[in-house]
Amino acid sequence: MNRWKNKAAPVLLIAALLVCWEAVVRIREIPLYVLPAPSQVVEALIANRGTLAAHGAVTVAEALAGMAIALLLALVIGIAMDAFPAVKSGVYPVLVVTQTVPMIVLAPILIIYLGFGITPKILTVVLMCFFPIVVSFADAMGQMDEEYVQLVRSFGAGRWMAYRLVKIPAAVPGLISGLKVAATYSISGAVVGEWIGAQSGLGYYLLRVKNGYMLDKVFACVLVIVALSLCMNGVIRLFQAAAMPYAAQKD
Repeated sequence: MNRWKNKAAPVLLIAALLVCWEAVVRIREIPLYVLPAPSQVVEALIANRGTLAAHGAVTVAEALAGMAIALLLALVIGIAMDAFPAVKSGVYPVLVVTQTVPMIVLAPILIIYLGFGITPKILTVVLMCFFPIVVSFADAMGQMDEEYVQLVRSFGAGRWMAYRLVKIPAAVPGLISGLKVAATYSISGAVVGEWIGAQSGLGYYLLRVKNGYMLDKVFACVLVIVALSLCMNGVIRLFQAAAMPYAAQKD
């Protein structure tokens, strides 16, 4: 019962805010180009569902490609950081420094050198998603009890066999935690890349309708971006439920 109450509380709060928003816009007759009512946003979402779906498919494709590349890089570099302390001491500070530079600053540079195709958008997603995955994965392996590694080594397992049998499986919960964060960032990363230069995608569509002061469509596009980000996070949670049912139940 308490679990349902905890879930119902934010839903009721959001519903109350939407009702107040609708009432204020209607009572004060606020123009559409200043602030649309929630009902107008829903109408725009339904009326433009085809266009939003087409642009959303482009953004999702960029996000999925960037996530896949970020995951592969995180696995390789995370294992290297755990296996070789010199690699970790050299790479880890660089990774932290890269997070201090806003992606909106790096995106134009990527466009300059890589053009206006899909590559800079995917790279933007990689740069936003790589850090949480690799840090969570490397930290999870570093926190594992070394006695388990010594046990399999005593049975004749080599160094890399110990990683395959013990360290990597033990670090899966940490890896999934990083993937949850990265999945939420992935759509935003693709949108940021599309803001700077694109001919399709939700970022391109958002910029176009914003310049036309069509705020109902702006809010509708934002809703789609939020929904897709939650869906990306939900896919990781489904994977967690399949791979680690007990951990998923606790989560």
